[in-house]
Amino acid sequence: MAREKRKFVCQECGYTTPKTLGRCPSCRSWQSFAEEIETLDTPSKHRGIGQAARGPEPISKVTASDVERHLTQMLEFDRVLGGGIVPGSVVLIGGDPGIGKSTLLLQAGNALSQNYGDVLYVSGEESVSQTKLRANRLGVVSDTLYVLCENNLEQIQKYIEEREPKVVIVDSIQTVYLSNIPSAPGSVTQIRECAGHLLICAKNRNIPVFLVGHVTKEGALAGPRVLEHMVDTVLYFEGEQHHIYRILRAIKNRFGSTNELGIFEMQSTGLADVMNPSELFLSNRDEEVSGSVVVSSMEGTRPLLMEVQALVVPTHHGNPRNTATGVDRHRIALLIAVLNKRVGIDVGDADVFVNITGGLRIDEPGIDLGVLMAICSSHRDIPVDRHTAVIGEVGLGGEIRPVTHVERRIREAAKLGFRRVIFPEYNRKGLEIDEDIELVGVSDVYDSLSALL
Repeated sequence: MAREKRKFVCQECGYTTPKTLGRCPSCRSWQSFAEEIETLDTPSKHRGIGQAARGPEPISKVTASDVERHLTQMLEFDRVLGGGIVPGSVVLIGGDPGIGKSTLLLQAGNALSQNYGDVLYVSGEESVSQTKLRANRLGVVSDTLYVLCENNLEQIQKYIEEREPKVVIVDSIQTVYLSNIPSAPGSVTQIRECAGHLLICAKNRNIPVFLVGHVTKEGALAGPRVLEHMVDTVLYFEGEQHHIYRILRAIKNRFGSTNELGIFEMQSTGLADVMNPSELFLSNRDEEVSGSVVVSSMEGTRPLLMEVQALVVPTHHGNPRNTATGVDRHRIALLIAVLNKRVGIDVGDADVFVNITGGLRIDEPGIDLGVLMAICSSHRDIPVDRHTAVIGEVGLGGEIRPVTHVERRIREAAKLGFRRVIFPEYNRKGLEIDEDIELVGVSDVYDSLSALL
């Protein structure tokens, strides 16, 4: 007779304790423990990956044949995946509720089924008729896209063995459960075990598997952190509720770059690729106003030009505040300190607001100089020429540090009609630019202020 052991598991990080605690000592989250029952003396039903049956081989003798990736016909999706879907890979997609995860995968599943064969779409949150309503809105009419409303993983695996699809989509991993595990669906144990079974199925059958994951209120993927380590690719689907643009960002990718960014536009008929995002984000810049500067950021292999807006106003409260949207607020405080110490411009008694237009979030330091110039422009109420783009990282000594891929950034600016680029003087070495655009190299914040204001 199998023995049972009761334990309490943190639903945020998977920390296990024999008794419940108010606060998790591992991830420091409050009231996150749930009771689970572990069955002992029960043989594991996991099967190993069949490729290991050959035993260890010298890596010098392993043949790596070129893998033909599956294309979803959604160029931005394929770009973030590294050029397409690798057979046998497991992809985890997370995002806020209603952001468009199911829409993205249903559109991708429709294209894959038309080009490569059967695709199994497993819906654990919607009925078949509800999925059909969404498919009608998106124009999904493929005869080889099969929809299954099921939560039991044993039944899902049975249909995979019978149908042998080319791609499997599970929406979502938090709703799937194994009947031999007494924990509730969505618990740490269920998520870890179900993901492990699907991982082995994908590797043994060489079938790409997509998993939709819920996120917590902090924006992180729900469930144990081990889930992100198990899968091959982790994607985050982001976007503001009041913007029509959606951003697909790769956090982990074993088969491509982790810095790639895919941009989509949410339309009534589904998600559409944004082919020229720089032009889109700069489409409303008609007049020159103070506090507006165009910067260039590298997202993977693609340069993006976007507008940084700053507003500096006298504070009406006791303590001035810095507010940032789309950029790290602590970075803004650092730039304000550099501006005060190295240049002598003091905005410490004013409220400073900084915004990246279009709902983007940029973490690259190459936009530092543009943000700093936008703050100065608003503080002095002097507009910056709208045909000028700014590139550069600002150091604590007020120096302008070099950035990567400066040639690509300059060419993107020239293609969009910009006449002048402010960039780090150090990057001028070996620079080969044939475009008709004025290049102004700067070494410190003083040079930048002279060139722009």
